Amino acid sequence: QPESEVFEITDFTTASEWERFISKVEEVLNDWKLIGNPLGKPLEKGIFTSGTWEEKSDEISFADFKFSVTHHYLVQESTDKEGKDELLEDVIPQSMQDLLCMNNDFPPRAHCLVRWYGLREFVVIAPAAHSDAVLSESKCNLLLSSVSIALGNTGCQVPLFVQIHHKWRRMYVGECQGPGVRTDFEMVHLRKVPNQYTHLSGLLDIFKSKIGCPLTPLPPVSIAIRFTYVLQDWQQYFWPQQPPDIDALVGGEVGGLEFGKLPFGACEDPISELHLATTWPHLTEGIIVDNDVYSDLDPIQAPHWSVRVRKAENPQCLLGDFVTEFFKICRRKESTDEILGRSAFEEEGKETADITHALSKLTEPASVPIHKLSVSNMVHTAKKKIRKHRGVEESPLNNDVLNTILLFLFPDAVSEKPLDVTTSTDNNYPPSESEDYNLYNQFKSAPSDSLTYKLALCLCMINFYHGGLKGVAHLWQEFVLEMRFRWENNFLIPGLASGPPDLRCCLLHQKLQMLNCCIERKKARDEGKKTSASNNVTNIYPGDAGKAGDQLGPDNLKETDKDKGEVAKSWDSWSDSEEEFFECLSDTEELKGNGQESGKKGGPKEMANLRPEGRLYQHGKLTLLHNGEPLYIPVTQEPAPMTEDLLEEQSEVLAKLGTSAEGAHLRARMQSACLLSDMESFKAANPGCSLEDFVRWYSPRDYIEEEVIDEKGNVVLKGELSARMKIPSNMWVEAWETAKPVPARRQRRLFDDTREAEKVLHYLAIQKPADLARHLLPCVIHAAILKVKEEESLENISSVKKIIKQIISHSSKVLHFPSPEDKKLEEIIHQITNVEALIARARSLKAKFGTEKCEQEEEKEDLERFVSCLLEQPEVLVTGAGRGHAGRIIHKLFVNAQRAAAMTPPEEELKRMGSPEERRQNSMSDFPPPAGREFILRTTVPRPAPYSKALPQRMYSVLTKEDFRLAGAFSSDTSFF
Repeated sequence: QPESEVFEITDFTTASEWERFISKVEEVLNDWKLIGNPLGKPLEKGIFTSGTWEEKSDEISFADFKFSVTHHYLVQESTDKEGKDELLEDVIPQSMQDLLCMNNDFPPRAHCLVRWYGLREFVVIAPAAHSDAVLSESKCNLLLSSVSIALGNTGCQVPLFVQIHHKWRRMYVGECQGPGVRTDFEMVHLRKVPNQYTHLSGLLDIFKSKIGCPLTPLPPVSIAIRFTYVLQDWQQYFWPQQPPDIDALVGGEVGGLEFGKLPFGACEDPISELHLATTWPHLTEGIIVDNDVYSDLDPIQAPHWSVRVRKAENPQCLLGDFVTEFFKICRRKESTDEILGRSAFEEEGKETADITHALSKLTEPASVPIHKLSVSNMVHTAKKKIRKHRGVEESPLNNDVLNTILLFLFPDAVSEKPLDVTTSTDNNYPPSESEDYNLYNQFKSAPSDSLTYKLALCLCMINFYHGGLKGVAHLWQEFVLEMRFRWENNFLIPGLASGPPDLRCCLLHQKLQMLNCCIERKKARDEGKKTSASNNVTNIYPGDAGKAGDQLGPDNLKETDKDKGEVAKSWDSWSDSEEEFFECLSDTEELKGNGQESGKKGGPKEMANLRPEGRLYQHGKLTLLHNGEPLYIPVTQEPAPMTEDLLEEQSEVLAKLGTSAEGAHLRARMQSACLLSDMESFKAANPGCSLEDFVRWYSPRDYIEEEVIDEKGNVVLKGELSARMKIPSNMWVEAWETAKPVPARRQRRLFDDTREAEKVLHYLAIQKPADLARHLLPCVIHAAILKVKEEESLENISSVKKIIKQIISHSSKVLHFPSPEDKKLEEIIHQITNVEALIARARSLKAKFGTEKCEQEEEKEDLERFVSCLLEQPEVLVTGAGRGHAGRIIHKLFVNAQRAAAMTPPEEELKRMGSPEERRQNSMSDFPPPAGREFILRTTVPRPAPYSKALPQRMYSVLTKEDFRLAGAFSSDTSFF
């Protein structure tokens, strides 16, 4: 029968949710090794601000409610106290000792629990989701008891807090346990300050009643007090930023100079408030009276003053806006034509009607009266055409602005004769040796005295002040027309370094340099033609603009030989029309006679009969190997200059040719065009020469000479080609065999300047404002950084110097890639704006503290040091408090602000004379009522019984207009109670 009865068995060994939660807390404390009592060194003064704080986080859950556990701690050097641990068995926990430490009261930047309790490490358990909150009392108590059990089980002596109520209230309750001792952390938070607690005596009453100390003469309470005064209206202190004078930019009387300058500074005061904290760090109860009738706490008398400034949130900065607005163009999609209406490059009906006239214009070799064409007359020809399309009033840029800019960009347009200036030097640019000047290498922008750089600044200006995107499109159009005009009339573009395109600069700059190269070649060619027409005897053909032409014998100018088509082919290098040949008959005959055999065995001998042509000068000691004639260096064609996009195109083409034999051959042909041209020039200059002669001049390392002893016993030099030159059918041998003796001037052009110039002009014409902004953004960032550097050097702020260095290294990484990401560019612009705001703050503070007005050098230095500390540190101690130099200035600021506030209309005055307390405050004080009052009360008393261990007690309170908080840490003895 007993078997039939069934018992309900409750298994008490399975854990409830609550127990699981506690064990998780314990687990985390164990993982973080927070068990035991590692005693650190006593806290040094100010370590909470200067030291580094770190935190570790973990997540645990109570049933399905998630909590985050965070350990906040001050990083300290470890102390070797392991040996002494046994002796210090019942020493009270570290955090209890910290409650009494006075070195770090009121830290300027710290976690609120650090400010309230002076702790160096603690653990916080808070709801993980930002919106969650523990509101009910039973839940709060449940959490607190969990914490208590976990601390008891693990023996952890780090205080553990639980965050209750809504996050914004910053309400924490917590506990810390040690051997036989416990501290409870409690808190009160009210909206309104109860009247009896607005002063020290009321707070002391709370503190004492809370301790409930059984001893009759209570041990004295030590007090630290801080009052904070806020100065908001700085009205009478001018803000030193001058607004940019827009009229001066347009008026023209300043000239184009203004266009090269960037604006700088904040449009509003970047410093909104000054907070003065007056501190009484060590007071004992009874020394000082502070109750509802009378107070000893006069800020002027406070032994410590410290100041912090409140910065305006993202003040509007001119330079930052300037660059940001320009950057915004990068995102626009419209083309220039869409922005400006009909294409400005269209011609009108009547101008294009007479096509025959146009053709005859092309064919007639009309001599151009260059002396009458002054640039200043011509700069604006294109404008007239544009204006036929739009009414003058529609033009986005007004004429004065446009003319000023064009003169700024093309200073050579003023004089009657165009100056051949390749670089214009201007005083407001850094000298070309300086590292600031060379920033363009890092940023891939353009030198700061170049046309491209100036153009970037002008477009920026126009975008900001005159007509925005439309203005940008208009100026660009004018610029492209000016480029075409210069190409057609052989005027070099000013503000560009001569020589081939500099691949370290931005592509647009390279394109302009390329156009300049084309203009140089065309100019040299046209001048060559002119001289040949005027002077038949000596015909000078410059090999290129840079090299002296060679003197030639008399030439028969025969323009009618149209049947020599084959030879004429080479002539298109020096004339654009196929109509003209300055062919020398005798040369042609010789060419026909000898050209064919020159490649064969007996070549050199027949070649020796040719007349030498195209010699530049004699080579030092070398003579030809076969006939001992001196070796002449020929006039060669310059290799074709290339911009990076052309180089890329070329390398793509070469790569696409593949690895087949045919592909390799083609690739070799393409790459050896320049070599072939040089070989032809060399053959023409040195009749009877051999490949060895050419190699000795062109690539000396490929001609190996060694000393050998001949039959007669003399030591002679014997030379031969290097191994790579002897490879059968290698490129050099092939090229040498195909090369005919043709001087550079009669060769096919390696660099077809006409075609290249047209390509560049087309490239410029199709650029949308967005593309343009992308090309020029590196220049604008470069200019902005130079501007920031220049402004910083006036202020000399060390922290800013460091930031500028970081910006430069960051920018050079970002801008080196062909199309940087927008996000990274925005970051750079944001960093520049931040530095600008920093410098503006420094200026604002210097103006307010009048550092310039100081007569005594020492005072001036002190003030400047004080101002720079204000910028860099969260809070700055005022030396000499209210009696120091800075202190006197701050006092004066407050007095003036009070006076300004007191000048209220009489009716309000009457109302304000309300209660006697208010009247007393108004009449006596140079300072407004404090915006915040903080008190820290500390003592060591036995609790809860007279024979308990004496333990630290602490209460912090803060009173502001709409906030009253008490944070107490009360310790009790858990062994003897």
